[in-house]
Amino acid sequence: MSTRTGQGWLFALVAWCAGIALQLQQETLWAVSAYVSLASLAGGAGCWIHRRYPTFRPRTLLVGGVLVCLSFAVTGLHALSRSLAIDPALEGQDLDVVGVVQAMPQRQDVGWRFRFRIEQAWRVDQSGQNRAIDMDTELPSQVYLGWYGQDGRHDSGWNLSALPEPVKAGERWRLRVRLKAPHGHLNPRGFDYELWLWEQNIRATGYVKTGVKDPSPERLASTGRHPIESWRQSVRDRLLTHLAAVPGGASSAQHSGVIAALVTGDQAAIERSDWDLFRATGVAHLMSISGLHVTMFAWLASLVVAWGWRRSVPWGFVGALRWPAPQVGALAGLVLAGFYALFSGWGVPAQRTMWMLAVVVLLKLSARLWPGPLVWALAGAVVLTWDPWAMLQPGFWLSFVAVGILMATGHAWEPGEKHPVWSRVWSRRAGALVREQFIVTVALAPLGLLFFGQVSLVGLLANLLAIPWVTFLVTPLAMLGVAWSGAWDLAVWALQPLSVVLTWMASWPMSSVSMAMAPWGFAALALFGAVVLVLKAPLSWKLLCLPLLWPVLFWQAPRPAAGTFELLAADVGQGNAVLVRTAQHSLLYDAGPSYSPESDAGHRVLVPLLAQMGERIDTLMLSHRDSDHTGGAAAVLAMQPQAALWSSLEEGHRLHSLRPGWTRCQAGQSWVWDGVLFEILHPPEQVTGAPLDKKTKPNALSCVLRISHGTASALLAGDIEAPQELALVASGLEPVNLLLVPHHGSKTSSTGPFIEALKPQVAVVQAGYRNRYGHPAEPVVQRYRALGIDLVENTRCGAARWVSSKPEAVHCERDGARRYWHHTVPP
Repeated sequence: MSTRTGQGWLFALVAWCAGIALQLQQETLWAVSAYVSLASLAGGAGCWIHRRYPTFRPRTLLVGGVLVCLSFAVTGLHALSRSLAIDPALEGQDLDVVGVVQAMPQRQDVGWRFRFRIEQAWRVDQSGQNRAIDMDTELPSQVYLGWYGQDGRHDSGWNLSALPEPVKAGERWRLRVRLKAPHGHLNPRGFDYELWLWEQNIRATGYVKTGVKDPSPERLASTGRHPIESWRQSVRDRLLTHLAAVPGGASSAQHSGVIAALVTGDQAAIERSDWDLFRATGVAHLMSISGLHVTMFAWLASLVVAWGWRRSVPWGFVGALRWPAPQVGALAGLVLAGFYALFSGWGVPAQRTMWMLAVVVLLKLSARLWPGPLVWALAGAVVLTWDPWAMLQPGFWLSFVAVGILMATGHAWEPGEKHPVWSRVWSRRAGALVREQFIVTVALAPLGLLFFGQVSLVGLLANLLAIPWVTFLVTPLAMLGVAWSGAWDLAVWALQPLSVVLTWMASWPMSSVSMAMAPWGFAALALFGAVVLVLKAPLSWKLLCLPLLWPVLFWQAPRPAAGTFELLAADVGQGNAVLVRTAQHSLLYDAGPSYSPESDAGHRVLVPLLAQMGERIDTLMLSHRDSDHTGGAAAVLAMQPQAALWSSLEEGHRLHSLRPGWTRCQAGQSWVWDGVLFEILHPPEQVTGAPLDKKTKPNALSCVLRISHGTASALLAGDIEAPQELALVASGLEPVNLLLVPHHGSKTSSTGPFIEALKPQVAVVQAGYRNRYGHPAEPVVQRYRALGIDLVENTRCGAARWVSSKPEAVHCERDGARRYWHHTVPP
């Protein structure tokens, strides 16, 4: 292929990907006719340009514009194919459904989570009669269900005594469920759960109802569908059972989740503490079936098949004389890697890898010399055409940038490539491995800061040890266990020393560094600079690129001016969590809810949010002991060791052990930060510290915090109820600009005298979407609206940001970051 032709194809592929990126910025999807018309016009224009200017060189720009429009239209049509969501009239209603479990269920401490394809559905009315639901217009076929213990949860924690029976992939069940739209939390630079559901083509979520008045779930049959998923589940269950039964198996149980993830791709089996260790040492990508594992499997399979193909000639096999061994090995490696990816769950990273390998293998089989950049761009274009939303996932960028860097530096691998195995060659390969890992580590550091706000300084050393150890020892032993269970014991034995070494590395000072996540533009400049640093470029170029790294390394989120403050009401669901920032100080009011025994707002929302802002909080104030206010406190305190703890919790509460020098909040306390006054208005001094009796609710002890400066003020009211509100009114309340609505908008709070005394311009409600309490209550909503108060709900707003210098306005994350896959809450 000539250089000009290669450049033309490369430009065309870049233009195609640019059209995909442009479509991903749409806030709402167009009609089918609009996308079809655009595609038709683009196709017609392309044909006209080709016929009118067959030799016109600048036509590349015109063709690029045509390809941008065409890929934009194709991506829009792709998006419309999965845009059917649940009818709002069916949300929260009892539905009887019949369907099939699609994939291996994920085990949780309180039950199961699984994908379910609905075949038939009926709406249950109050008389007990069923009405058939139109699956083409009212209900999506693929949903994500949870089946939890019957006793549920209560304020003191979770009841794990009543777990549901096991669910297996391929089984047909009749269930009574309640569904809702795919709604998730939306915070600045946080995980976009709604995008994840969209990419998985899941358009509704819900849970199985198992109450006394509900019919019992009924297993109808084992359909035989999804046999690979059923096999995966049986292997995972056998693995976990085997390792749990090993004598003295504490360490086996500790590492069983990692082995299960390496064998079956079940990342949920890995403990959260292990994930923290792997992220801190930069080896998290190794501890589940990722693109690296699929690629290495393809490479090893191609080597083995090519070796056997060459040696089949003496045995009389003439096929080896007709088809070259490298091509046969590459094709066999691709096919076997496909089976491996299917067994691992056919996750999105595995799919991307398979498409990339397929492109590389097919180009290799074409017997034409394709330039490396063109192969790389074509693989990316194919992946994005199949899965456009991969462009918004960190895994796509990390994997493709890493491959591109290795190709640019002359160290990329192609399936079927033959490598000598002599010792002197292996010594050279060991040196090359160190160099390659260094190149990838340096080049991907800006992306790590962009996506995660964290860089592991021991990652280079940890990966040099972990990559060969996990890839060539632990993973093969784990896979061998599918045929011989004893190999799983050997895999655990091999994993133990690696875990010890990684734990030791994680304990080093500055083993990992967390920094504020710089804007996209700065990260792109830093990535360009890092790439130039690792390429074979002149020294003068590298020196010129060094300043490009400065913004991403030392960027800090802008802070309020002295004498002003801002509030960020995080989107945590049914619970409170408000970050208060002044010029040099920060306070976190409440820490959100606990979602399950293994998940809370601290780990899922607050710790990442604080990390990406580069925030070091001075005080964590817990208004009272309810779990929807304290659920994430342990995680926040662990990641913010300098933070002081203020609370109204009773003596001996478990959280006090994390901060022995904690402070009890009571009326009359106050302090000033950067010209901003903080005052505690409640609880009264005479009730603090007293043990709770049966008549006293924890809500009655909520810490009420007033924040003010000369021109604006805000009141954070916790879960106080009518008696406490009236007492505050009697003590003399001053008007405020912003009010955190008490008790999430419960009927027991937000009394008329309380609201009229405060006269807020803005009232913020932190409550979960379709929460079981009905917060905010309709009478409360009407009470605020009747007084002309702007009521902002997290379910419609996402994270809400308010600044005292502009007290009349609230910035909603859902408004600024809205895309067509985001759920819009109906009025």
